[in-house]
Parts: sequence; C-alpha cells; structure tokens
Amino acid sequence: MGRRDISEDVDMANNNRNTLDIEAKHEQDFRRTILVVDDEPVNLRILGNILKEEYDIAYAETGEEALYVIKNQKDFLSLVLLDLHMPGGNGYMVLEEIKGSEDLRYIPVIVLTADESAEVESLRRGAIDFLNKPYDRPEVLKARVRRAIELSIDRNIIEATGKDALTGLLTREYFFQYAREYDKFHPEQEVDAVVVNISKFHLINELYGRSFGNRVLCSIADGIRSVARGCGGVACRSNADCFYLYIEHQENYDFLRKTLADRLIDISENHDIHFRVGVYPDLYHSAHLQQRFDRALQACNSVSKTTSLDMVAIYDNNMHEKELYEAKLLGDIEKALLENQFNVVFQPKYDIRSGEPELYSAEVLVRWKHPELGYIKPDFFIPLFEENGQIKELDRFVWREAAKHVRRWRDMYGVTMPVSVNVSRVDIFDPDLLEFLQKILADNGLESKDMHLEITETAYTDAVTTIVDVVNSLRDAGFKVEMDDFGRGYSSLNMLTSLPIDALKLDMGFIKGIAENNKEISMVEFIVNVARFLDVPLIAEGVENSEQYLLLKKAGCDVIQGYYFSKPVSSSEFGHLIERSGR
Repeated sequence: MGRRDISEDVDMANNNRNTLDIEAKHEQDFRRTILVVDDEPVNLRILGNILKEEYDIAYAETGEEALYVIKNQKDFLSLVLLDLHMPGGNGYMVLEEIKGSEDLRYIPVIVLTADESAEVESLRRGAIDFLNKPYDRPEVLKARVRRAIELSIDRNIIEATGKDALTGLLTREYFFQYAREYDKFHPEQEVDAVVVNISKFHLINELYGRSFGNRVLCSIADGIRSVARGCGGVACRSNADCFYLYIEHQENYDFLRKTLADRLIDISENHDIHFRVGVYPDLYHSAHLQQRFDRALQACNSVSKTTSLDMVAIYDNNMHEKELYEAKLLGDIEKALLENQFNVVFQPKYDIRSGEPELYSAEVLVRWKHPELGYIKPDFFIPLFEENGQIKELDRFVWREAAKHVRRWRDMYGVTMPVSVNVSRVDIFDPDLLEFLQKILADNGLESKDMHLEITETAYTDAVTTIVDVVNSLRDAGFKVEMDDFGRGYSSLNMLTSLPIDALKLDMGFIKGIAENNKEISMVEFIVNVARFLDVPLIAEGVENSEQYLLLKKAGCDVIQGYYFSKPVSSSEFGHLIERSGR
C-alpha cells in the first residue's frame, strides 16, 4: 500500500522505507519515541495528535514497514502501538518477529484492535497490553501508554542487572528468586537441581588466554540455556566456571552431556576441555533450595577432576551418608581440639646425596582418633576442614605442637632438628599468619629456619599474586618454603621461575609406578633438572621399597621420605632417631 497524505504534522514511512530521523531528535532534546503502526490514516492521525505533546512519533502503514523501522531504530524506540489487521504482514507476524529476536524483544508492544477475541492471543504472543478502538478516551490511552513504558523500563533494568554480563544467563541471585517462585506456583512438580562445572578452567585461562576461556564459558552457557528452555526451567552462571540449572525431573542426563559436548566441538578440537555434571533429584521438595544445589555440587565434585570423560553424577544415598558423616566431623572439630583427640606424628626425611642416608628433618603429620568413629583418615578430614574454612585452628594446633617438640629434642639431645609443617590456602589468606608463626617460635626459643613451611603446588595456581606476596613475606622473615605435591598441579615452567620456593617436593604419584614405567623415571629425571635449574633440593615422598629408593638416588633426588626408611613415628621415637644419627 502506498503513502497516504493525512496531515502536515504526520510524518509517515513510505515505500522507500524513509523513516523519522529519531537519533538526531534525541541528540537535540530527549523525548521518548513511539512507533504507531496502522493502515488507516485516520487512526494514525488520532493517535499522533493524542501522543505528540509527550513523545516523538514514528509511523508505519504495513507490517513490513513496521519491522524496518523497529530494526533500524531499535535503540530509540520506547513503545510500539500495533494494529493487528494490515496488508504487507499482519500484526501477529510483527509480534512474533519482535519477541523471537534477542535484539528486539525488550521493546514493549501494545496491540490496537476492535476485536475482543484477539486480545488473549495477542498477549500470548508477547504483547504487554491492548487498546480497544475507537480511541474515545485520550487520557486513559495516554495513561496506559505511560504505564507500559514505565513497566518496560523497570523490566529492562531488572533484566540487565539480573543477567551475567558475559553469558547472558541469570545471575545467581535472580536465579534463586526465579526458582523459589517456581516452587511456590508448582509445588507438585518433580524438579532437579543440576550443577555443571568446567574441569580445570583456571588452567584453560592460563594456557590459552582469557579470551579463549570466555569462548568456552559462552559455549557451555549456550548449551545450558538450550537445555533449560527445552526442559521448562531456568539457568544461571553461579561463579567463574560453575553453572546451575533448575529443571523438571529427568530420568536420564545423557542429553545434557551430549548437548554441552556438541557446543564445545568447534572450539575444543585442539584443546583438552571437559566438564562435570552433578544432579540432585528432589522429587518431593524435601530439601530447601540452597541445600539441593549444595548436594548437586557434592555430586559434581564426586567426579574426578582428572577424568578425560564428560561425566554425570547423581546424588544418591551413599552421598547422603557421606554428607551426614562430614557434617558430624565438622561439628566435632572444636570439641576434638579441646579434648586433645588430635596428636602429631613425625615422618623422617633422609638426605641421600652422600654415601649413607643421613637424617635431614621430619614432616609433621596430624592424626585424629574420634571417641565414637575411631581413627579418621587425614586425607579425608584435612580436605574437608580446608574446604569449609575450619583448617585454621587445626593447623595452629599442629604448629604449636611441632615447635614444642623441636624445643624438647634440642633440650634432650643438644640438636635443633628442623621440621616441616603444612600451610593451607586458608592460612595463606590469614593476615595474622606471619605474626602467629613468629610468636610460637619465639615462645619456644626457636628461629624461623627451624620450621619449614609446605605449601601445595595447587595453592600457587589460585590467586597467584596474593600467594606470591605472602610467601615472599614469609621468606623475608627467614622461613624456608617447600612446594608440596609438585607435579600434581598445573604450574607452567615459566611460572616456576618466578615463584618464591626453597625446595620442590615431588608428588608421590610419580613414585608408585617408577619401577615399572620408564616414562615415570623420565619424568622424575626431568623434575630433577627443573630443581637443579631453580637451585633448590628435590624431596621425594612416598618411597616404599629399595627399588624406588635406588632409582630416585640414581636420578639425582636429594631427600627421601617414606615407609622405606620409616613410617610416621611419635615424638619420643623420632628423638631416638636423632640420638642414633649422631648429629
């Protein structure tokens, strides 16, 4: 349909797609802009005259013209008034185009119609309101237009602040709001809490750069968004590399694994990228919302980070029993410290650089004998306490005990035998760490060189700058710092040259297969050369037999620790070793 002249003050779109220069008018004097779409000139004139005092008005006579204006002036349109029945693409077509576009869907649409039966269908297709023809109450029309624009602004602000800037998924806060509302209105619906984690994501950023890491996050987010929509749920980016979904219960999650894997195909061809999925099915809404995702995260974490497969784990009774067991241990630590349920033992380290092995020092280890549960394995309770921030008091207990026994040996044997103690990531971020260590040494008449500090390699790969600053301050105060479990983490050789360390401690995983695997021997020899390059001693732990010992000695290892020489022993037993060493 061609242009119709209806009034000098009515500037309409023509067949050549000429539109009001909205952007220029905004630069001169900000006024919100409304697009009026109707094929009847009289309706355009009426609406234009009613609204022109408060708004800039753009016009279109057909659906095609309307879409042209909307797409080209989308950043400046505050509202569309849309007639449903027009040639050149009806109003429903325009509605679907707007609501189906990520770029246009935020623009509110009020439908103009004299057909009451079309009102519900219009709202279903995305209109936010409707106005009935004829427009015989101008003040009501202006009030509804004003309210529609205000509501749209509020909604867009909420949507902008509620979306993760990188992925477009909900933020954690808004996600939980949506999930709570879902539970409120669908109390009988069986639902699943799902957690997706990208394995070793910090390493992806380090090796390939943050830009590539962002591509990985966005690819995973696209897959998660697709699954959430398909399953009638919502999704969010919970933190850097972790995503949450809240969806209707699914019997099988192979489709999720495949969807995410497919999203990564294009970017992971030459890169080792994997993810883990944990699911907590809460069929009866028996757990509160946060607890459901805590359990889904527990299931996710049960999948080994070192697996080369994209795995899905479902929270089950075994995990629930483990959760209860962990909760009891966490609740009992304070009482255990007060009742002296913990005790320290000492595993000797031997210097093998000369002809005969010589007693070098000892690592201080902690043991827990629970009055109800019996002996608790340290490789279970120590990571648990560290993860929950309760390791600090236990570490301080160990340090105090270590200093006390070093002083006791010196008084008994006239020898100051240095020991090494573990320092967790929690300790590193404690601003009182250095002061506390110095105080317990001073209380026992010891010096910083008498207590070495073991910090795991993986700690160095998190918050590198902060940890390097803390370690530098410890070394400046005279402490020797050993990098523990070297080879388990992901330190690059370039990073190693800038890390402040006084010794490398080889992860025992390299030791177990050294006698059967030539690659393990080659790796140990390589790490020996790294230690030589850094000019620090290499300590091997977990040495259990003579074959391992001889291979390590031949490879050039400096210090040995393990059952081949001695199991962890009590303070008095270690004192006898000092006495027999002749030091």
